[in-house]
Amino acid sequence: MTVPSSQKTARKGRPAFNRAADAIARRSIWVCGWVAIAVLVAIFVFLAWNATQALRDVGLWKMLSGTDWYPTIEPARYGFLPSIVGSLWVTGIALLLAVPIGIAGSIYLSEFATGWVKEVTKSVVEFMVAVPSVVLGLLGLAYLAPLLATTFHVSSGLMALTAGLVVGIMSLPTIISISEDALHSVPKDLRQGSLALGNTRWQTIYKVVVPSASSGIFAAVMLGLGRAIGETMVVLMLAGNSGLIISSPLEAARTLTGTIAQEMGEVVSGGEHYSVLFTMGLVLFVITFLINLAADMVLERQRKRWRR
Repeated sequence: MTVPSSQKTARKGRPAFNRAADAIARRSIWVCGWVAIAVLVAIFVFLAWNATQALRDVGLWKMLSGTDWYPTIEPARYGFLPSIVGSLWVTGIALLLAVPIGIAGSIYLSEFATGWVKEVTKSVVEFMVAVPSVVLGLLGLAYLAPLLATTFHVSSGLMALTAGLVVGIMSLPTIISISEDALHSVPKDLRQGSLALGNTRWQTIYKVVVPSASSGIFAAVMLGLGRAIGETMVVLMLAGNSGLIISSPLEAARTLTGTIAQEMGEVVSGGEHYSVLFTMGLVLFVITFLINLAADMVLERQRKRWRR
């Protein structure tokens, strides 16, 4: 039977069309990747450029080790330690809440939940990511702060503990989702081999599954840490914004993000105080970048481990 000339042309043209489409897709992905890197570098350059005046006139070490934050007196004092300590308190409390609950939730989703229960639970966890932080801040302001003030007999519920608990709730979806993916990626052969050796299901989970996914769980905790330390709105609403170095979670605190958000709109553009706030932003940028970089390196290590 003779094949029509139009069909011959289509058969010859389709591979060429597919190759062209693949080349365009590869080039587009390449361009998008470099654009993302360029944006990241541009943010760093922008922060460093605006921080130059403070780095030259005040000095980075003097700002990092300074214990007083009085930007409006003469001479001004730009100590970052009160904000750094406040950030550590809020982030530590958030991780104390989010890590055990997040890992337990991911184990339940990966190993025990089935059917519609699993689908609904995962949907709820993913929906939590989309809840605006200001909404959680309002809920904390209306219910959690008065409750904690009454419980601990303090004059105000606006303190590091309140902010840390709400930030911990905000970090939960990140830890649950990534940990669940890490647990789910553990090969079934390991589970079946453990069960065949006589281990119970619980023994298989904590002796085989969780250790095998430990690097992914660690990455989830690191990303949750990055989420907690970078949160702004909740700490601005609930931490109390005290400029002192605190020694208890029941004291009002100020964080790096809260200081920048609170004062950036009130300073003279181009002045020393303005440049100091950009230096604070640069420090925060470097911290969160290193945390996310460490988490990505651990995740890549796990992917290579299971590709062997």
